[in-house]
Amino acid sequence: MVGWIMICAVLWGSAFPAIKHVFTHWTENGTEIDFAMRSLFSGVRFMVAGAALLLWAKAPIQEWRATSLKWVFGLAASQTVGQYVLFYWGLELSNAALASLLVASGSFWWVLLAARFGHSAPLSWRQWMVLGAGAMGVTLAVYSPGVSAGNPRLGAIALLGASFFGAVGLLCFQRVKPTMGARAGTGFALLLGGVVLTALGTPAIIRGDLGAFDGFVVSWTLWLAFVSAAAFALWNHLSTLMSAHQLATYRFLIPLCGVLESLVLLDGEELTPYMMMGGAVVLIAMTLVSREKPAR
Repeated sequence: MVGWIMICAVLWGSAFPAIKHVFTHWTENGTEIDFAMRSLFSGVRFMVAGAALLLWAKAPIQEWRATSLKWVFGLAASQTVGQYVLFYWGLELSNAALASLLVASGSFWWVLLAARFGHSAPLSWRQWMVLGAGAMGVTLAVYSPGVSAGNPRLGAIALLGASFFGAVGLLCFQRVKPTMGARAGTGFALLLGGVVLTALGTPAIIRGDLGAFDGFVVSWTLWLAFVSAAAFALWNHLSTLMSAHQLATYRFLIPLCGVLESLVLLDGEELTPYMMMGGAVVLIAMTLVSREKPAR
């Protein structure tokens, strides 16, 4: 199982430098990276990924008919639209290494939400203390001297919001998975969310910014579509084999891979001592809090 989780982590980790490469390319060519451009970029990515997964799924139409659509739309709204509107914005405002560290907060959100909507007992005092330590680690990383490119404070808020929607998406998938497999569920979530995001990018199409999608951008978009299709489908499949608490325990691999891949693949990325200390606190706290046994 850990090997499959590691594959997800490496794939998702590559998304941070990939998106940054596109943003840098656009900046160098004078393209304004506003809400419409970010939405169009992510929307095309997810439509391609979702369509590919549905073609690969066994019986997507039958599964669609057998599933409560409110949870399918909830999965698309949270795991795709809500998460990635905020994720792309946060990644534009922050450096990729910092963004990778903040992804770890998804496990904190899961523990908080599972106690309210899942099958877990209310949080214990130990969990609250560990969550508090994690919040301190995030603060230490965000306010690190040297983290000054863009607007890292606002970027951190956006990325924390993105991880919140990711946790909500996992809860939605728990309702979808009894009647819909991981490939179909993920495919519909990505395709429906991609259509919404592309629609949000309509102003960029109207003003003629499609020319910004040159060969360089298209290549990275196709890679990101593969990352979404493969990693989300595999992660959602693993959620059918492992409890969400068990899966959350291994989320620390995602920010670690994101940090390492960003440092290797991006020029100018820097991991400051405060970011390392804050990241270590976040990862340790995340591991401790997600190892708490859920009540039955």
